Order: sequence, then C-alpha cells, then structure tokens
Amino acid sequence: MRNKILAAAMMAAGAMMAGVAQASDHLDTPSVIADPRADISDFYAWTAPDGKRLNLVMTIVGHSFSDRLDYVFHIDSGPRFGKTVATTTIVCRFAAADAADCRIGSVDRALGDARSPQGLESGKRRFRVFAGLRDDPFFNNVKGTRAAYNKAVAEMKAGAVKDAAGCPQFSAAASRAILTEWNHTAGEPGSNFLAGWTPASIVLSVDLDLIAKGGKMLAMWASTASVARQIDRAGRPLTGNALLGTITAEEVQNALKEEYNAATPAGSTEFVPEIEQALGLYDGFDGRCGNQLLADAKAPPGRRYHAMAALLADDRLWVNAASHICTQLFAVERAALAGETALRDDCGGRDPNYDSVNVYRSLLVSGTPTGVDDGVHHDERTHSATVFPFLAAPDVGVAPKRKY
Repeated sequence: MRNKILAAAMMAAGAMMAGVAQASDHLDTPSVIADPRADISDFYAWTAPDGKRLNLVMTIVGHSFSDRLDYVFHIDSGPRFGKTVATTTIVCRFAAADAADCRIGSVDRALGDARSPQGLESGKRRFRVFAGLRDDPFFNNVKGTRAAYNKAVAEMKAGAVKDAAGCPQFSAAASRAILTEWNHTAGEPGSNFLAGWTPASIVLSVDLDLIAKGGKMLAMWASTASVARQIDRAGRPLTGNALLGTITAEEVQNALKEEYNAATPAGSTEFVPEIEQALGLYDGFDGRCGNQLLADAKAPPGRRYHAMAALLADDRLWVNAASHICTQLFAVERAALAGETALRDDCGGRDPNYDSVNVYRSLLVSGTPTGVDDGVHHDERTHSATVFPFLAAPDVGVAPKRKY
C-alpha cells in the first residue's frame, strides 16, 4: 500500500510541469474518498509452492467492509500470454464483520465468520477465505518520491526540455540528483511512509483447477461495485492512479480516474494516449531517453511508448500458474514481450514480499528491474508467501493508522 498516496505526489509534480497553478491534493477519486470501504489499496496474486492453489489478496483503504458493496476478483485464463479465453469471478459480500459470503459462481461458497487467522473453508473445500484487519505489506518512500519529482520540476524550469516523444532531457548531474532524492527521506536513508498501516483485507487461497478454465496463464484484477456501478479497480500497482492526469488540472485528473475506475481492462484503450505522456516523463529520469521497457526507438516519436502504454492500460496482473516459482513483478510480461527467457518459468504476479514499486519504476525509467531505488526494500513486519493468511497480524493494542 499505498499506490494512491504516491499518485498524489506524482500528479502534483506533473501539474507543475504543465504550468497548472493548482495541483491536486486528493489521494484518490471523489467517489472513493466518499467511502474508503470502496477504495482498493492493492491487489496481490501468486501461486502456492505446491502448484495446486492460487493465492489472492485485496486490501481496502477503509478499516471495514461495506454491506452495500461487492468485492470482486476477476480471473481470466488462457493458453498463453495475451490470449485469455475464459473468465471466473469470485464475489465477496459482507452483511456484517462476522458474516462473509464469498462465492465462485454456483460452484462453491464460503459463508460465515472469516476473521480468524485460519480463515473460513468453503462448503466443498475448494477455497479458503480470511476477511479482516491485517498489516499492510506495501512499502514505499513517499516523501523521497515527492522530493524527486520536485527536483525534476526544478530542472525543467531551469531549462531541461522534452524531446519529440515527450521525454525530458536531463543532464547526467540532474539525473543523479533526482535519483538521490528518490533514495532518501529528508536527506536521511529512505523510510517507509506507510509503516503501520492496517487495511481491511480479503485473502483467498483457491484450487487452481477451479479458476484456470481456459489454461494456466492467468490475468487478474480486482474491483469494488455497488448495485449501480463499478467504483474502483486495481491490477498492477501504480498504473491507474500514477499514470493518469499527470500533466492536467485537478478536475481533469478526477474525471480521468473516475472513468478509468469505472472501465474494465478490455475497455481501457482510450487511456493509452494519456498513459503515453506519463511514460515519457518517467523515461527521462535516468538521463537517457528511449531505454524504457518496450520503448520503440525506431517508431515515430508519437509512438515510442505505445506498446508499454497499451500493456499498462490493460491493467491486469499476469500469473503463469504452470510455475510455482514466483520472484518478481512483470516476469510474465518480460518473458513474453521482451524476450527474457530466464523468466519463462517464473509465475510473475505479485506476492506480499515483492519490491514491486522499485521494480515498476525501474522498468519505466531504465528498462531493467533496478535503477530506481527509494531506499525501502521490505516492510517492517514479516509477511509470508506460503502460510495463510500471508499478511502479518496488526499490532495488538495499536489503533488502525489513518490514511489522511
């Protein structure tokens, strides 16, 4: 957690770059600010070590669940990356804190109190669910990120210009200064701004053969929805809220993100041009333009970032469920699209211990999994990728940390 707090810093910097007088200080869209129980913090998915189950986690900004919302896991499956042919949904509802109701269609259902660490087993024993407060496994140096963006803004004001594809051409010295800010917090070693955050969490461990109907290549995302509409969605970390509206005014940012959260991955191509602009900004942070993952140096400037923008707009977390070795974010995508054969047997996805944010940023800056380092590489608590419910228990006697 918390991709959306980071987004606020990014949007503010982007708006300054564009000369917008008032930058957004919202942490998310108006819809989820109105009810944090509808606000998805993060989404995790990875295979169990025995290769027989898929583990899923959805964390929620609010510290409880709403009895008026559906919390939905969407699992698309197919024979290979980019080709999914079947969809399974797992829907969880909460009449009360001790009354969870999670269903996989009409196939299996878990009904009852899912708050104990052992979780609640479904009627046919095909999945297990936990639903309650846990320590948030997301770690992020938000203040260092904000300082890095402020430094980038200052360099652009001092004369760093963008190339034809929208990539700022920072000098080597300016790039070093930006990355140094990112690696520190107020001049000290980087620290996790989100330490102690305690979100409401839905944790599932599901038999793979129940949800991999079309094949063992899985593409997944999570959503919250009322009777009237879909309110929020999440796939990979950072995409929806960090790459939309980075160079526009607050009202435009809000409108873009509301539209994005209401869309499905299949209907997200309209956001590709906006994401391309944000990718151009990222590409310049290391002082080199054109070395971002999937950047096409031979394409016309306006198409340099199109492939990556299209991949990110279809915001689904990919897992190769034929593998039970899971090491890093984007492993499936890099194996399929960037020719990284060493990752072909990696499940990819995202488990609670991945240094996902540094990998994500680095791929967008330097095209490699390293290069941008915020100085924070693990959470303060110990989480597990193997022992249910995976996320560490919250500190006893400590009130849930507030977002604002």
